[in-house]
Amino acid sequence: MSIEYFIKANEILEKIATTQEENIKKAAEIMAESISKGNLVHLFGSGHSVIPLLEIFPRYGGFVGFHPLMDPRLMWFNVIGAGGARELLWIERQEGYIKNFLQSYDLKSDDVMVVYSHGGLNAAPVETAIYAKERGLKVIAVTSGENYKKAKATHSSGKKLGDLADILIDNCVPLEDALVEIEGYPQKVGAGSTLAVIYITQAFATETAKLLQKKGYKLSIFVSPNVIGIPPENNDEVYRRYTELIKKNNIII
Repeated sequence: MSIEYFIKANEILEKIATTQEENIKKAAEIMAESISKGNLVHLFGSGHSVIPLLEIFPRYGGFVGFHPLMDPRLMWFNVIGAGGARELLWIERQEGYIKNFLQSYDLKSDDVMVVYSHGGLNAAPVETAIYAKERGLKVIAVTSGENYKKAKATHSSGKKLGDLADILIDNCVPLEDALVEIEGYPQKVGAGSTLAVIYITQAFATETAKLLQKKGYKLSIFVSPNVIGIPPENNDEVYRRYTELIKKNNIII
Protein backbone atom coordinates (compact mmCIF):
# COMPACT_ATOMS: atom_id res chain seq x y z
CA MET A 1 0.00 0.00 0.00
CA SER A 2 1.36 3.44 -0.92
CA ILE A 3 2.13 5.97 1.80
CA GLU A 4 -0.93 8.21 1.82
CA TYR A 5 1.03 11.41 2.44
CA PHE A 6 3.03 10.78 -0.74
CA ILE A 7 -0.21 10.53 -2.72
CA LYS A 8 -1.74 13.69 -1.20
CA ALA A 9 1.50 15.69 -1.46
CA ASN A 10 2.05 14.72 -5.09
CA GLU A 11 -1.50 15.81 -5.91
CA ILE A 12 -0.74 19.26 -4.46
CA LEU A 13 2.56 19.62 -6.34
CA GLU A 14 0.88 18.56 -9.57
CA LYS A 15 -1.90 21.10 -9.02
CA ILE A 16 0.65 23.86 -8.43
CA ALA A 17 2.52 22.91 -11.61
CA THR A 18 -0.66 22.92 -13.71
CA THR A 19 -2.47 25.95 -12.27
CA GLN A 20 0.18 28.34 -10.91
CA GLU A 21 2.84 28.36 -13.63
CA GLU A 22 1.66 31.65 -15.15
CA ASN A 23 1.61 33.47 -11.81
CA ILE A 24 5.04 32.10 -10.87
CA LYS A 25 6.45 33.32 -14.20
CA LYS A 26 4.87 36.77 -13.71
CA ALA A 27 6.38 36.95 -10.22
CA ALA A 28 9.79 35.99 -11.60
CA GLU A 29 9.58 38.75 -14.22
CA ILE A 30 8.89 41.37 -11.54
CA MET A 31 11.71 40.02 -9.35
CA ALA A 32 14.24 39.91 -12.18
CA GLU A 33 13.38 43.46 -13.20
CA SER A 34 13.94 44.68 -9.64
CA ILE A 35 17.18 42.77 -8.99
CA SER A 36 18.66 43.72 -12.38
CA LYS A 37 18.36 47.39 -11.40
CA GLY A 38 20.21 46.87 -8.13
CA ASN A 39 17.11 46.65 -5.97
CA LEU A 40 15.93 43.96 -3.56
CA VAL A 41 13.27 41.28 -3.38
CA HIS A 42 12.27 41.25 0.28
CA LEU A 43 10.60 38.15 1.71
CA PHE A 44 8.52 37.97 4.87
CA GLY A 45 6.88 35.19 6.82
CA SER A 46 6.10 34.45 10.44
CA GLY A 47 5.80 31.15 12.28
CA HIS A 48 6.37 28.20 9.97
CA SER A 49 6.19 30.65 7.03
CA VAL A 50 9.74 31.69 7.92
CA ILE A 51 10.96 28.39 6.42
CA PRO A 52 10.90 29.50 2.74
CA LEU A 53 12.96 32.57 3.73
CA LEU A 54 15.64 30.25 5.09
CA GLU A 55 15.38 28.19 1.93
CA ILE A 56 15.93 30.94 -0.62
CA PHE A 57 19.09 32.68 0.65
CA PRO A 58 21.73 31.96 1.79
CA ARG A 59 21.15 28.46 0.50
CA TYR A 60 23.20 26.31 -1.87
CA GLY A 61 21.85 27.25 -5.28
CA GLY A 62 20.55 30.59 -4.01
CA PHE A 63 21.85 33.91 -5.28
CA VAL A 64 22.23 37.55 -4.28
CA GLY A 65 19.17 39.76 -4.73
CA PHE A 66 16.79 38.18 -2.23
CA HIS A 67 16.53 39.77 1.22
CA PRO A 68 14.91 37.60 3.93
CA LEU A 69 13.14 39.70 6.58
CA MET A 70 13.29 37.61 9.76
CA ASP A 71 12.26 38.74 13.22
CA PRO A 72 13.17 36.26 15.99
CA ARG A 73 10.02 37.33 17.86
CA LEU A 74 7.97 36.06 14.91
CA MET A 75 9.74 32.68 14.84
CA TRP A 76 9.68 29.93 17.44
CA PHE A 77 12.83 28.21 18.64
CA ASN A 78 11.16 26.52 21.60
CA VAL A 79 7.81 24.77 22.09
CA ILE A 80 6.77 26.52 25.30
CA GLY A 81 8.29 29.32 27.33
CA ALA A 82 10.70 31.92 25.96
CA GLY A 83 10.75 31.68 22.17
CA GLY A 84 7.76 29.33 22.29
CA ALA A 85 5.13 28.69 19.66
CA ARG A 86 2.22 29.88 21.79
CA GLU A 87 3.90 33.24 22.37
CA LEU A 88 4.76 33.65 18.70
CA LEU A 89 1.20 32.88 17.63
CA TRP A 90 -0.03 35.63 19.96
CA ILE A 91 2.45 38.23 18.71
CA GLU A 92 1.76 37.64 15.01
CA ARG A 93 -1.93 38.39 15.59
CA GLN A 94 -1.31 41.74 17.31
CA GLU A 95 -2.12 44.72 15.12
CA GLY A 96 0.53 47.43 15.00
CA TYR A 97 3.53 45.27 15.84
CA ILE A 98 4.83 44.76 12.30
CA LYS A 99 5.37 48.49 11.66
CA ASN A 100 7.89 48.52 14.53
CA PHE A 101 9.80 45.74 12.81
CA LEU A 102 9.66 47.01 9.22
CA GLN A 103 10.54 50.64 9.96
CA SER A 104 14.15 49.50 10.43
CA TYR A 105 14.34 48.81 6.68
CA ASP A 106 14.44 51.34 3.87
CA LEU A 107 11.90 49.83 1.50
CA LYS A 108 11.92 51.42 -1.95
CA SER A 109 9.17 51.54 -4.56
CA ASP A 110 11.33 49.60 -7.05
CA ASP A 111 11.75 46.75 -4.57
CA VAL A 112 9.44 43.73 -4.39
CA MET A 113 7.81 42.21 -1.30
CA VAL A 114 6.97 38.51 -1.11
CA VAL A 115 4.67 37.62 1.79
CA TYR A 116 4.07 34.02 2.87
CA SER A 117 1.06 33.01 4.93
CA HIS A 118 -1.05 29.89 4.56
CA GLY A 119 -4.03 31.46 6.30
CA GLY A 120 -3.48 35.01 5.04
CA LEU A 121 -5.45 36.49 7.94
CA ASN A 122 -3.06 37.30 10.79
CA ALA A 123 -1.93 40.86 11.41
CA ALA A 124 1.76 40.19 10.66
CA PRO A 125 1.39 39.16 6.98
CA VAL A 126 -1.54 41.48 6.29
CA GLU A 127 0.23 44.53 7.74
CA THR A 128 3.48 43.64 5.96
CA ALA A 129 1.58 43.76 2.66
CA ILE A 130 -0.14 47.03 3.63
CA TYR A 131 3.18 48.59 4.67
CA ALA A 132 4.79 47.56 1.37
CA LYS A 133 1.86 48.77 -0.76
CA GLU A 134 1.92 52.17 0.98
CA ARG A 135 5.53 52.53 -0.15
CA GLY A 136 4.82 51.56 -3.75
CA LEU A 137 6.26 48.04 -3.72
CA LYS A 138 4.74 45.25 -5.77
CA VAL A 139 3.41 42.55 -3.41
CA ILE A 140 3.49 38.86 -4.22
CA ALA A 141 1.43 36.71 -1.86
CA VAL A 142 2.04 32.99 -1.45
CA THR A 143 -1.04 31.72 0.36
CA SER A 144 -3.86 29.19 0.35
CA GLY A 145 -6.38 30.06 -2.34
CA GLU A 146 -9.00 28.08 -0.45
CA ASN A 147 -8.38 30.11 2.71
CA TYR A 148 -8.56 33.30 0.68
CA LYS A 149 -11.92 32.33 -0.80
CA LYS A 150 -13.57 30.87 2.29
CA ALA A 151 -12.09 32.46 5.43
CA LYS A 152 -13.41 35.76 6.80
CA ALA A 153 -11.00 38.65 7.32
CA THR A 154 -9.97 39.15 10.96
CA HIS A 155 -7.83 42.29 10.54
CA SER A 156 -9.46 45.63 11.35
CA SER A 157 -8.76 46.82 7.78
CA GLY A 158 -11.16 44.17 6.54
CA LYS A 159 -8.37 42.90 4.29
CA LYS A 160 -6.92 39.44 3.79
CA LEU A 161 -3.43 38.95 2.38
CA GLY A 162 -4.84 37.99 -1.01
CA ASP A 163 -6.73 41.29 -1.24
CA LEU A 164 -3.42 43.17 -1.15
CA ALA A 165 -1.50 41.08 -3.68
CA ASP A 166 -0.43 42.25 -7.11
CA ILE A 167 0.20 38.56 -7.81
CA LEU A 168 -1.33 35.76 -5.73
CA ILE A 169 0.34 32.37 -5.92
CA ASP A 170 -1.96 29.67 -4.57
CA ASN A 171 -0.13 26.98 -2.60
CA CYS A 172 -3.06 24.67 -3.52
CA VAL A 173 -3.18 23.28 0.03
CA PRO A 174 -6.59 22.88 1.70
CA LEU A 175 -7.77 25.32 4.33
CA GLU A 176 -6.81 23.12 7.32
CA ASP A 177 -3.25 22.55 5.92
CA ALA A 178 -3.06 18.94 7.20
CA LEU A 179 -3.72 16.27 4.57
CA VAL A 180 -4.15 12.78 6.00
CA GLU A 181 -7.22 11.52 7.85
CA ILE A 182 -6.81 9.25 10.87
CA GLU A 183 -9.71 6.96 11.68
CA GLY A 184 -11.53 8.00 14.84
CA TYR A 185 -10.12 11.55 14.85
CA PRO A 186 -11.75 14.71 13.45
CA GLN A 187 -8.28 16.30 13.05
CA LYS A 188 -6.06 15.48 10.09
CA VAL A 189 -2.25 15.08 10.30
CA GLY A 190 0.62 15.78 7.90
CA ALA A 191 0.93 19.46 6.94
CA GLY A 192 1.22 20.32 3.25
CA SER A 193 1.86 24.07 3.08
CA THR A 194 5.60 24.04 3.81
CA LEU A 195 6.28 21.46 1.13
CA ALA A 196 4.16 23.50 -1.30
CA VAL A 197 5.78 26.87 -0.62
CA ILE A 198 9.31 25.47 -0.93
CA TYR A 199 8.30 24.06 -4.32
CA ILE A 200 6.91 27.46 -5.34
CA THR A 201 9.88 29.40 -3.93
CA GLN A 202 12.52 27.38 -5.75
CA ALA A 203 10.43 27.63 -8.93
CA PHE A 204 10.26 31.44 -8.93
CA ALA A 205 13.88 31.74 -7.79
CA THR A 206 15.21 29.62 -10.64
CA GLU A 207 13.00 31.38 -13.18
CA THR A 208 14.29 34.71 -11.86
CA ALA A 209 17.90 33.52 -12.29
CA LYS A 210 17.24 32.52 -15.90
CA LEU A 211 15.69 35.91 -16.66
CA LEU A 212 18.59 37.75 -15.01
CA GLN A 213 21.08 35.79 -17.14
CA LYS A 214 19.19 36.84 -20.28
CA LYS A 215 19.40 40.46 -19.13
CA GLY A 216 23.18 40.13 -18.82
CA TYR A 217 23.09 40.48 -15.02
CA LYS A 218 26.02 38.83 -13.24
CA LEU A 219 24.68 36.23 -10.79
CA SER A 220 26.43 35.61 -7.47
CA ILE A 221 25.44 32.05 -6.65
CA PHE A 222 25.96 30.41 -3.26
CA VAL A 223 27.50 26.98 -3.88
CA SER A 224 28.18 23.85 -1.82
CA PRO A 225 31.91 23.53 -1.04
CA ASN A 226 31.65 19.93 -2.25
CA VAL A 227 31.20 21.09 -5.85
CA ILE A 228 34.36 20.52 -7.87
CA GLY A 229 35.66 23.34 -10.07
CA ILE A 230 34.26 26.24 -8.06
CA PRO A 231 36.89 28.65 -6.66
CA PRO A 232 37.23 28.29 -2.86
CA GLU A 233 36.57 32.00 -2.42
CA ASN A 234 33.21 31.81 -4.27
CA ASN A 235 30.99 31.99 -1.19
CA ASP A 236 33.07 34.74 0.41
CA GLU A 237 32.47 36.73 -2.76
CA VAL A 238 28.73 36.01 -2.50
CA TYR A 239 28.67 37.34 1.06
CA ARG A 240 30.65 40.40 -0.07
CA ARG A 241 28.24 41.21 -2.89
CA TYR A 242 25.25 40.67 -0.64
CA THR A 243 26.72 43.02 1.99
CA GLU A 244 27.42 45.67 -0.65
CA LEU A 245 23.87 45.41 -1.99
CA ILE A 246 22.34 45.64 1.48
CA LYS A 247 24.44 48.69 2.36
CA LYS A 248 23.67 50.35 -0.97
CA ASN A 249 19.97 49.96 -0.21
CA ASN A 250 20.38 51.46 3.29
CA ILE A 251 19.39 48.26 5.01
CA ILE A 252 20.43 47.92 8.65
CA ILE A 253 22.91 45.09 9.23
